[in-house]
Amino acid sequence: MDFAAARKVMVDSQVRVNDVTDRGLQAALLAVPREHFCAADRAFAAYGEVEVEIAGDRRLMQAREVAKLLQALDARPGETALAIAAPYAAAVLADLGLKVTAQEADPAVAEVVAPALDDAGVVMHVGPLTTPTGADWDLIVSEGAVAARPTAWLERLRIGGRLAVVERSGPNGRAVLYVRGREGYSRRELFDAAPPVLAEMTPAPAFAL
Repeated sequence: MDFAAARKVMVDSQVRVNDVTDRGLQAALLAVPREHFCAADRAFAAYGEVEVEIAGDRRLMQAREVAKLLQALDARPGETALAIAAPYAAAVLADLGLKVTAQEADPAVAEVVAPALDDAGVVMHVGPLTTPTGADWDLIVSEGAVAARPTAWLERLRIGGRLAVVERSGPNGRAVLYVRGREGYSRRELFDAAPPVLAEMTPAPAFAL
């Protein structure tokens, strides 16, 4: 399979037509080998309009949705970024000139994506998704959905830092952009999306009498 040709078709037919107009981001998407971030036997599907298996129940977010999240973040060279359960987004951000750390909780997922992240110059951290590594990040992004506002992630942003994630509590979700201010967070809804919800980011059921 000609992955380079498939990558160009993906950018032309899934990314540009969905209002992703940032030329630098388009170039990064053309450069990063998406097929290296999914299970080897699913590489043929890496450029389809599907959520491709990485390992277990983890999936890559569809390329158009990743691209729209990253465009909303307005990433700038030299900024620091934490990609939580977002290995493909991590590599794209690194290609854009950011200093990127990728965090995964599942060792099986980390084993699949670690070689490609290393090639991209991304630092890998394995730890619970509920406890982000580091602090004072310029950007945080996730390819998985969360069931509720990810307060623990927001607290790791610097003042002026941005978080892009899909919030999903039912069959449909909304991609949102948070910006940390001195006295709180602003929140802006971006677009509809429904990637799988990260199990760790689902609150335990609460019971009341």
